[in-house]
Amino acid sequence: MNTALIRERDVTVDGIRTVLREAGPRDASEAVVFCHGNPGPSEDWIGLIGRVGLFARAVAWDAPGFGRADKPKEFPHTVEGHAAFIGSVVDELGIDRVHLVVHDFGAWGLEWAATHPDRFASAVIINSGVLIGYRWHWMARVWQTPLLGELFMATSSRAGIRLIMGKTDPKLTRGQVDRIYNAMSDPATKRAVLRLYRASKRTTFAAWAEHTAARLRPLDRPALVAWGADDRFVPVRYAEGNRSSFPRAEIATIDGSGHWPFLDNSRLVEDIVCKFLQPLL
Repeated sequence: MNTALIRERDVTVDGIRTVLREAGPRDASEAVVFCHGNPGPSEDWIGLIGRVGLFARAVAWDAPGFGRADKPKEFPHTVEGHAAFIGSVVDELGIDRVHLVVHDFGAWGLEWAATHPDRFASAVIINSGVLIGYRWHWMARVWQTPLLGELFMATSSRAGIRLIMGKTDPKLTRGQVDRIYNAMSDPATKRAVLRLYRASKRTTFAAWAEHTAARLRPLDRPALVAWGADDRFVPVRYAEGNRSSFPRAEIATIDGSGHWPFLDNSRLVEDIVCKFLQPLL
């Protein structure tokens, strides 16, 4: 399988240093922008960046508080705070027209899209989206609970995460599961996760979802919704709900995949995503 060369460099935006992973034309003003979720980091997107880089500029970075990015205590870990950082990065990179690819909490990219309709071209939504009526999964509810969330973070171990992921995402390799654990092993990242989930409790997130769907729906942008059918965190029944934001959305269900279908069935997901994006670029 041919893939583009992936370049890696550090960038500093709004005083925050992060790692940028990029493929394809260096200075194109139109790009595919990948937004990772929790716990990330942008390394999760390597396969897709390489494939998309064959026909377009593709960029991804670690969000503040995650991966190799700086983790300032004062960063606003909210959907709006992360969306603002996305805007600052695409401005810094000279990207005027954006095709978003989002996963999990990377849905903060859709907040940026709703506030920049003139620059937002399309969306690929992977086990994520503007989830109206979403009920938080059990781990999210733990993180949202004071003291219980801190206790969970303090006692999490590699063996424990392997056990949990073995039940929720059994097709992930041990290396992929360990990368998920490593991404959350930094104390500053643990604090960022707790702040993010507590800022997005049910009523706050529900209000954001209704408001954002109402802003995106009239734009009627092209969208692909790709969903691992066996997701235990965000069940596949939420996939159709993305049509409240993207009326013409194409929906692709990935049988046998969990929450990270672009990792546990990478070849199929890359083919589906590239088939959708290539005619738009």
